[in-house]
Amino acid sequence: MAKPADTRTAGRKPVAKATRTAAETEKIRAALAARRDELRAEYDRTLSEITELQRDRLTDSAGDDQADTGTKTFEREQEISLANSILERITQVERALERLDEGGYGWCERCGNPIPVERLAAFPSATLCVTCKQLEERR
Repeated sequence: MAKPADTRTAGRKPVAKATRTAAETEKIRAALAARRDELRAEYDRTLSEITELQRDRLTDSAGDDQADTGTKTFEREQEISLANSILERITQVERALERLDEGGYGWCERCGNPIPVERLAAFPSATLCVTCKQLEERR
């Protein structure tokens, strides 16, 4: 039985990957590393704030009714969600650094076409070109 054609790459010609200079690569690496460090600092601050707020909530919970308890729980979940979002962005930047080391940075993981420089400038850890990202978001 024949294997079905891969619909992601069927009918597309492979694009030859252009090489970037060592200086360009180092400039990208420095920018990504700086962004990762900023995000880590933000994550650490967020965790400190969550810990401090949690401590305050535990000491100031006497006399809380169900609404107060529910509000505090909702706020805690929002704070944890924010911290998880920052952690996800750190992971994305680290993945971009890995792709840079492997030579795949700036190329769409799905179709293999180059990701426009403008997209990388706006979202340096992008792994998909605009077209593939739009297709993914529609699913």
